[in-house]
Amino acid sequence: MQTRSTASEREVLAGLVERVTFHNADNGFCVLRAKARGHRDLVTVIGHAAIISAGEWITASGEWVTDNTHGQQFKAHFLRTSTPTSIDGIEKYLGSGMIRGIGPVYAKKMVKAFGEKVFDIIEAEPERLREVTGIGAFRAKRITDAWAEQKIIREIMVFLHTHGVGTARSVRIYKTYGADAIQVMSENPYRLARDIRGIGFKTADAIAMRLGIEKTAMIRVRAGISYALTEAMDDGHCGLPTDQLTPLAVDLLEVDKELVLSALKLELAEGTVTADTVAETPCIFLAGLYRAEQVIAERLLRLVKGKIPWPAIDSEKALPWIEKKTGLSLAESQVAAIRLALTSKVLVITGGPGVGKTTIVNSILRILAAKSVNLLLCAPTGRAAKRMTEATGFEAKTIHRLLEVDPKGGGFKRGGDNPLECDLLVVDETSMVDVMLMQALLRAIPDHAAMLIVGDIDQLPSVGPGQVLADIISSGAVPVVRLTEVFRQAAKSQIITTAHKINQGIIPDLGKPNGDSDFYFVQADDPETAVPKIVELVKTRIPQRFGLDPIRDIQVLCPMNRGGVGARSLNIQLQAALNPAGDRKVERFGWTFAPGDKVMQIENDYDKEVYNGDIGYVDDVDVDDAELTATFDGRKVTYGFGELDTLVPAYAATIHKSQGSEYPAIVIPVLTQHYPMLQRNLIYTGVTRGKRLVVIVGQKKAVAIAVRNVSGRRRWSKLNEWLAAT
Repeated sequence: MQTRSTASEREVLAGLVERVTFHNADNGFCVLRAKARGHRDLVTVIGHAAIISAGEWITASGEWVTDNTHGQQFKAHFLRTSTPTSIDGIEKYLGSGMIRGIGPVYAKKMVKAFGEKVFDIIEAEPERLREVTGIGAFRAKRITDAWAEQKIIREIMVFLHTHGVGTARSVRIYKTYGADAIQVMSENPYRLARDIRGIGFKTADAIAMRLGIEKTAMIRVRAGISYALTEAMDDGHCGLPTDQLTPLAVDLLEVDKELVLSALKLELAEGTVTADTVAETPCIFLAGLYRAEQVIAERLLRLVKGKIPWPAIDSEKALPWIEKKTGLSLAESQVAAIRLALTSKVLVITGGPGVGKTTIVNSILRILAAKSVNLLLCAPTGRAAKRMTEATGFEAKTIHRLLEVDPKGGGFKRGGDNPLECDLLVVDETSMVDVMLMQALLRAIPDHAAMLIVGDIDQLPSVGPGQVLADIISSGAVPVVRLTEVFRQAAKSQIITTAHKINQGIIPDLGKPNGDSDFYFVQADDPETAVPKIVELVKTRIPQRFGLDPIRDIQVLCPMNRGGVGARSLNIQLQAALNPAGDRKVERFGWTFAPGDKVMQIENDYDKEVYNGDIGYVDDVDVDDAELTATFDGRKVTYGFGELDTLVPAYAATIHKSQGSEYPAIVIPVLTQHYPMLQRNLIYTGVTRGKRLVVIVGQKKAVAIAVRNVSGRRRWSKLNEWLAAT
């Protein structure tokens, strides 16, 4: 490679991508090895591309830079890709997984058979594909179908690339709008931000600017208001105070306040957003969320007023009967809770670990089952539902499965017109349930049925908008059993006593325990010492001492994704230490996946029946078919390589993503670099995920900050008021 000094003027580099060394799906950052014109050796190109494959032809403009670690690189400010024309490029491109059904083996065979005309053959004479050994009618159809789809996508991509949109997003746009994509975008590019995951307002705005839409155009300002509210939704809010929303939109859009207020009037008139107050503060809500909170309140209040769906039960007989059946002696608090449940149409049971929630729920279910009451049990995640089944002996389903997701529309088959068939619905881990999911659940519960809501109010609120459990409890509209007494058996566990101390704002004992314990603190003063300690704990120390499997039994839980001891960085380190990839692997969207990897689904996929936060294990990577197979809770799920943006390695995950799950052992890094996320309910939620062992790695100071920080951000929601109004 020629050596050049860093040039201030832009240069143009063109060549064939030999290898994609790294690609981050979040921001498109990529590191490529390319065979560039005028260079004897491969060159390293760094830049941004929404999606990129080996074999593609790139044209990049930028400059040469010298990196202290990696040496000389070409830093591209603009990167354009196009389908290859050379034999070498065509083979690489076909074999990269871009077309489902073709991997490296078939790519080689097809290029050998048809040479540079291979693309023309697929398009114009697809029947000739069967001349290639191993390609039968089924595979040929898959190839031609994929190619036809690619052709439409390519036309759309040409349009989108012209307007600054990358490949991955182009595919999503096509999947959402089909052949109408160009028309939709030309008429109102801001629809993209509303309709398509991964395309934010800023991307839609950049496209709109290229299409000639003015900065002050009302279509833009109106879209900006919804965007500001959607951003707030990502922080758990259902709405925002008007005096926060207006300046936020002004900053975001860089337009006058008067224009924002005019747009807000139009949005209110059209019903896209709704105005109301929260504790006398004027607020603006996204209409869908506003209505969802209303529906929750209406349905709960209607249920509460109804008649209990089972005949009166004599608790003086039922309680001794259940004690005899279970062999357990119930405490006064448990007896009171069971009595209340047997006479309540809706009841909330809340409390931390070791306070006997499971015993109470079990007793209630067994008493009612003996009276032939029709029971349904559900929880927000697959793991929580599985735990519920194991703990009660009654089948529990995920809320999505219970409501029978309609994969096409993403809605549910169960609702007001097709209600659930039950006399009692039990919902566990309710702290995780957001406004939209609780609305769907309450619409589906029949009026005659009773409802038992179980959860830990002190855990993190739901990832989605609202604070449903907290609002129901604080409203006073529904009877609540708040359990605080830790039972003797549970009090022997340092995990449980530590969790309760944290919850009470008491800094737990972080000294070396006397004898065996299930809770340990390992000192690490900075990320440089913390990371190797975490890897050693997971790979060697915990498996040797406790006989646990490092991949399946131990979970690292981080306060946040970013940073040296964030989930993203630790995943790379732990994957390299625990399951280094062999030949059967795929690199996509900034991650490598190989058989044996622990992975997490990061968005709901109703077709595949896998949901945000579900953990699975990779069984196989089939490069020829461009497919990855993983097992989730005993069920095999297949992903095309292009769908792998919904999977991430799960050796480390955020505490938020771990809600509703329990693990035999967990390791939690807690350092001051996590400062933005150091809150009591976060650490409390993390510690309560561990069943047999919890190890905190980090600084005592950081643990103290978290335990003292009870603030947590206020969530703007109106459910509490809707419920308390009666």
